[in-house]
Amino acid sequence: MTTPTPRGRRRDALANRDALLRAAQSVLATNPTASLDVIAQAAGLTRRAVYGHFADRDSLLREVIAVGAQRFNTIAETTDDPDPRVTLARMATRLWREASAVRASANIALDDAHLADTVLALAPLRRRIRDLTGAGVESGAFRGDMPAELLAFLIEETARATLRELRLTTTDADSTVVRVVLSIVGLSWTEQAELLGAHPEIFAQD
Repeated sequence: MTTPTPRGRRRDALANRDALLRAAQSVLATNPTASLDVIAQAAGLTRRAVYGHFADRDSLLREVIAVGAQRFNTIAETTDDPDPRVTLARMATRLWREASAVRASANIALDDAHLADTVLALAPLRRRIRDLTGAGVESGAFRGDMPAELLAFLIEETARATLRELRLTTTDADSTVVRVVLSIVGLSWTEQAELLGAHPEIFAQD
C-alpha cells in the first residue's frame, strides 16, 4: 500500500474542503437549517472529517457567507455608470441575480443569528452603496430631503426585507427589486418607467 505524500495529503485535504463548501452551498440553498451531519453526508464525508476543516457548523456557515459576499462585493465594485440612478438600478439587478445563484448565502443572510458575520463580510458592498447615495444626493439625482447615510441604510434594510419576503422565486423579481430601490431614493413610478425604458442595459444578462 502506497503512503500518500505530504503534497498528496494536502491536495486531498483541499479537495475535501472544497467538497464541503459545495455541499454546504447546495444543501443550505434549500434547507438553511440543515445540520452538519446532513452537509457532511452530502459531501460524502464523515462528521469527523468535517472537524478537520471547520471547528463547528457556524465556522462552516461563516465561510459560505464569505464566499457569497466576495461575489456580491465584486458586483458592487464593478458596476458603474455616469448616472447614479442607472448604477443603482443595474447594481440591484446584478445583486439580485447573484443572490439567486448563491442561494445559500442569501438564505444565511436572512438569519438574524448570522447578521453580524454578514454585515462584516459585505462591508465593501455597504461602503459602495453609501458612496453611491452620497453622489446621487449631491448631484440631485436622488432625493435630498434626508441624509445620504439614511438612504443607504434604508436601501440595505429594504433589500434584506424584500429578499426575505420574495424568497428569490417571484416572477419578474428583477423589476420588482429595482423599482423598490429606486422608490427609496425618490423616483416616482413614472420616472422609474422612463429611466428603465431609456436604459434596457439595466436588465441585460451579464
